[in-house]
Amino acid sequence: MRIFIGADHRGFELKEKVIDYLHEKNVRIEDLGAYEYDANDDYPDFAKKVVEAVLQAPDERLGIVICGSGVGADIVANRHKKIRCGLAINKDQVQHAREKDHINILSLASDYTDFNNAVGLLNVFIETVPTTEEKYLRRIKKTDEVDIHTHA
Repeated sequence: MRIFIGADHRGFELKEKVIDYLHEKNVRIEDLGAYEYDANDDYPDFAKKVVEAVLQAPDERLGIVICGSGVGADIVANRHKKIRCGLAINKDQVQHAREKDHINILSLASDYTDFNNAVGLLNVFIETVPTTEEKYLRRIKKTDEVDIHTHA
């Protein structure tokens, strides 16, 4: 499994620590930026790069996006079909989101998530296997069929 990670300036420090941690665990992770701290960079740019990488094989790849609140990167990621991004709150919620909702990108809020907490959230995200139970697969299919360009 390949994991792609991207973060803006507010998530840059946490991203660097997460990459080091995952390398120590022999997890195949690819850094999509930011590659240096730049107070003027924008989270949509990095979230989009992660989305594009995951979309190449959405059932075989995972992504991690990090920004200050986690919400901005989460919003950007979820604007794409076949992407199911979840904002990490706690381990139980991440496990539920990965198992039942089949999230393939995890959004971390660097302003509210310290490194130790992030490690726990990431471990759950990576280790949890999505269920193949029919009712959840049906819901995922319906979710993926939602046309984000339809206006009410």
